[in-house]
Amino acid sequence: MGTSINRLNVLKNIAELLNEATDIHTILQEVLKKLLTLTGLSTGWIFLIEKNGKHKLAAYENLPPALEYNELSPMCKGGCWCVNKFNNGTLHKASNIIECQRIEIAIMQKLGDTGGITHHATIPLHVGNERFGLINVASPNKTFFTEEELALLEATAHQIGAAIKRIQLTKKEQEMALREERNRLARDLHDSVNQLLFSMTLTARGGKEMTADQEVKETFQYIQELAQQALSEMRALIWQLKPIGLEDGLLKAIKSYGEMLNLNVHDQIIGVGNLPSNVEEVLWRVSQEAFNNCKKHAGTNDIWVTIEHLKNEVILSVKDEGSGFTIHENNMIPTLGLSNMKTRVESVGGTFSLTSQPNQGTSIQIKISF
Repeated sequence: MGTSINRLNVLKNIAELLNEATDIHTILQEVLKKLLTLTGLSTGWIFLIEKNGKHKLAAYENLPPALEYNELSPMCKGGCWCVNKFNNGTLHKASNIIECQRIEIAIMQKLGDTGGITHHATIPLHVGNERFGLINVASPNKTFFTEEELALLEATAHQIGAAIKRIQLTKKEQEMALREERNRLARDLHDSVNQLLFSMTLTARGGKEMTADQEVKETFQYIQELAQQALSEMRALIWQLKPIGLEDGLLKAIKSYGEMLNLNVHDQIIGVGNLPSNVEEVLWRVSQEAFNNCKKHAGTNDIWVTIEHLKNEVILSVKDEGSGFTIHENNMIPTLGLSNMKTRVESVGGTFSLTSQPNQGTSIQIKISF
């Protein structure tokens, strides 16, 4: 990998790239490509690993055909020695891995050309006590990395780990700022527009009682109904901006929101556990959208909600027995609201499933690991 000057040049180039990073997945791909170019290595991949041990292929460069088989299936499924070492806490620094288990499996299953890759170095991504995943780098017919090479890779990994932590902190700050802005807007709407609409309903009611003219009475009645409808929608909007009761638990907030929409909420909670704030937020928003859809389209006021706590996973189910709809063969999400629900769930690594048939109701299920 070159002289000390070259090593400093590698670290400088990587640092410059990371300093401008704002998105983890985008920067990991760019950094990996830059690292391979500067070190003369040919192949690499990065796994981000969750606290429950589940790994996700976050970036890769110049993988051999055997590892790209069936849309990267050998990289995304199953375990391997390096991920196992990371999860059991024995991977603390850049290390030589004797042989790549994924390559071995690919050879056994005859998945294609391995490009001369047999071994790789593995480097954990961490900063302090926080661990994020690992980098694997390799070249054809290279079976050993020197201490000098491993030291350079480890220094690079420390830079990447620090960048991941910085991006995470920035994202949390942005989320807090957004939450504060939503709370401020909710307060403003409650103190201004909400009060004006309430005053309008009282004024219309008073005007209706003060006149004997039937046509004028009907006009005031119409104004009162419009103002009452607008007031209900405003209260729902304020709820969406700032959920009342979420601090007392997700299920209580969901039930209260359903009651505000005049829905009969049949609830069940299985198991106990604390949810990360971002997961709780997603489940809350998805539940809101599901309730809104039931109120507007299902033709029923009965809705069933189940929250199941498993080890490092939560499952939310929301279903009704209303009018339902036909899901096309291509499984396309039929509305923007449902599409937004799916996007929210996938943003935290969860899965979203939807089932519905005409006159047989609609059911959604969300699974999120944490």
